[in-house]
Amino acid sequence: MKNICVLVSGGGTNLQAIIDAEKSGEIKGGKVTCVISSKADAYALERARLAGIPTAVIPRKDYYSEKMYSEAILEELQKQNADLVVLAGFMTILDECVTKAFPYKIINVHPALIPSFCGEGFYGLRVHKAALDYGVKVSGATVHFVNEKADAGAIILQGTVNVENGETPESLQKKIMENVEWKLLPKAVSLFCEDRIVIRDGKAYVDP
Repeated sequence: MKNICVLVSGGGTNLQAIIDAEKSGEIKGGKVTCVISSKADAYALERARLAGIPTAVIPRKDYYSEKMYSEAILEELQKQNADLVVLAGFMTILDECVTKAFPYKIINVHPALIPSFCGEGFYGLRVHKAALDYGVKVSGATVHFVNEKADAGAIILQGTVNVENGETPESLQKKIMENVEWKLLPKAVSLFCEDRIVIRDGKAYVDP
């Protein structure tokens, strides 16, 4: 049984999707053993408490640099014996000291179809506004491994939604979360825990 540590910063809707999937038996071979938050008032901590999951708070504001903060996160992950790290609305870029310690063991969900509308500065509603400004007809979300570059790790799963006339960043965000993110992130977590993700030439493939 793999230990899953989830990093959060806010409301924790993606965390809830993982908790619900685990409870219903959709996640095989793994269990959420700790939720780590960058903010003490993140509602995600309450979600974890209600699910009986241990939590830790490591406030980003308490650390002078990104590297010092990342070292504190890394220390906690090692203390928790993390096998998989899931970024679920975690709003801090991690230093390479973390990604190098957990190669192909950190996954994130990005609310667009990578390589479009991704990288530094593309988060939250900004992603959906950029997609709508470009006039895309489909959008979606990407679950990918995390490496040293923002949104540049190997893609695990992608899913799409149609973009309707009159769509707003808010409506598109909601549509993608409900129809793609909340389904694909738990699925990717289970695939990892079942050892069904294979890396070849830097790309991720899912074994049947």
